[in-house]
Amino acid sequence: MKMWIALVLVAFAATASAQNCLCESMKWATCDGTPCTCTLMVADKTPQIINCNKMIPKCYLMKAEMYRSSKNLSTRLIGGKPVESAFVDNDGIYDPECENSGIFKAKQCNNTEECWCVNSAGVRRTDKGDKTLKCEKLVETNWVRIQLTHKPVATPLNKDNLKIAIADAIHKRYDNFDKAMVEEVKYDADSRMIVVDVKKPKGDRKNDLTNMAYYMEKDVKVLPLFKNQDKFAAIMGDQQVEMENILVYYVDEEPPTFTMKHLSGGIIAVIVVVVLAVVAGLLVLFFARKRQNQRYNKAQPRELEPM
Repeated sequence: MKMWIALVLVAFAATASAQNCLCESMKWATCDGTPCTCTLMVADKTPQIINCNKMIPKCYLMKAEMYRSSKNLSTRLIGGKPVESAFVDNDGIYDPECENSGIFKAKQCNNTEECWCVNSAGVRRTDKGDKTLKCEKLVETNWVRIQLTHKPVATPLNKDNLKIAIADAIHKRYDNFDKAMVEEVKYDADSRMIVVDVKKPKGDRKNDLTNMAYYMEKDVKVLPLFKNQDKFAAIMGDQQVEMENILVYYVDEEPPTFTMKHLSGGIIAVIVVVVLAVVAGLLVLFFARKRQNQRYNKAQPRELEPM
């Protein structure tokens, strides 16, 4: 009997030890053994022993990221720009000019002397100019990335069923939107972030992604535009998954044409300060060398004239 009790205690201790053998500071680490030892793969067959009681050195992290990237393993959180040419709506609401069909006119001025070109979502895609600005055509948005954060839920979400639930919710709420255009849904449980990529073929003018995205933004950010004031939510099993944050990235059939003018005043100010600092440094160096040469010339002994 005592032997059985001892074996149970040993098994319990081993289980407790395994559960405590974790690396809180590095999610990619592998931990096991007694005492607990954690390693991080930084190259093929190269586990680096790490101290999980503090943040891991950046050099190890960069090596680990490069290794994981080479193996097509995840290195970063989901979300963010889907491609470099993607952009968000930083200007907000304005009074647009519309064609008779309801689409945006390519050139917008908001009843002012300042004008800009927009995409089919009405989002500015160029620098601002005066009324002589030329906008040859309305560039179509063919891809939107909708980045959502859901409210805490009682039951963990099933990642495999999330795409179906999101696509169904979009289809039902937004004018029978084509579910087939919901190309991919990614989910990060730790941050409660859901990323929905909605795409249509280039040249498609039948389907409009931007109306759906605008309605969803209002559903989550402010108040629904529908008379029915229910918020956008996905049904997962017996629970309703509500959203609390949303960010929309736009990808057009042609890249936007922002330049330095698009930078915020703060960023431009920093660039100017850096340039001035470099120029000032060069001037200081120039005058310091000039003074040094003058001292050197004064210190040179003069040759004695012949007797």
